[in-house]
Amino acid sequence: MKKQAYKTTYKKHTEDSYFNRFVQDKRMPIQPTKKLETFPNPTLSRDYHIHMEIPEFTCLCPKTGQPDFAILILDYIPDKRCIELKSLKLYIWSYRNKNTFHEAVTNRILDDMVAAIKPKYMRLTAKFYVRGGIFTDIVAEHRKSGWKPKPVVKLGKFEKQSNIRE
Repeated sequence: MKKQAYKTTYKKHTEDSYFNRFVQDKRMPIQPTKKLETFPNPTLSRDYHIHMEIPEFTCLCPKTGQPDFAILILDYIPDKRCIELKSLKLYIWSYRNKNTFHEAVTNRILDDMVAAIKPKYMRLTAKFYVRGGIFTDIVAEHRKSGWKPKPVVKLGKFEKQSNIRE
């Protein structure tokens, strides 16, 4: 009798339109994609810095076929659009089985993101893990023509609070 009650509950959920439209349909796609989705910059009135760290980037060495692992660090100042995070995750995932050199993939990712959102400024740093005893860091930048950053405001440093931080 318990098995029958379970089947009834499961059947109810699979037939329920709310469950189908809002729970099942919101699952992350299981396929990587090269499509970067964007959304409107919610604060066009000021420049602000968006910082992202992507610790699980993987591609393949075009010479050996071995996986190369990297941490990607993305910093940008948006103009009219921002990068949507779920699509960024699927985009980064699309490189998992691609044979590519570190320099090429770093610049390609930057080019694709610049094309998607046309930021005022963007820097992509790729910190590849050791391969053959060599760590490789690649830094690629884009500046919108005519954009100049505002002067940095230097704030005084606070003394460390020894009782709560080290």
